[in-house]
Amino acid sequence: MSEQQPQEVTTLLMRRCKVVWRLLLLFNFALGAYIFAGVQLRELKENRGRKSHRLHKGRASSEVPRDPITASVDWNYDDLLIPATTPVAARNPLLEEQQREVLLWMLQEKRKMKPKDRAEKKQIDEEKAILKRFLRAKSIPKF
Repeated sequence: MSEQQPQEVTTLLMRRCKVVWRLLLLFNFALGAYIFAGVQLRELKENRGRKSHRLHKGRASSEVPRDPITASVDWNYDDLLIPATTPVAARNPLLEEQQREVLLWMLQEKRKMKPKDRAEKKQIDEEKAILKRFLRAKSIPKF
């Protein structure tokens, strides 16, 4: 008889706990829905206020009629068909010593950079390795 009594008590406790657990879950769900709906309502009201503020801000007190559109446009199609471009002047290529100075400056700037995460640090390290390889080479490739 003593063995059946604890089983009955535990089953009653389990049934009571199920009810309490379900009520707790329902309450949490309802609270989350209430908070979410409140945030959505606040954002909606703010957006409406911003829109109405923008609409009233840009309007004048009286409407000004637009100027009538005139047909005095010069339709010269020659300007549209032949583009007026100026030739780009070719620059002299940099000397190898100047290229080395530029690459060294780029390397110093890469060393100063502070990466935000591992991927960015890896990319900076790869770029620095390429610059170092160019600087150590006997001749620098022409770009």
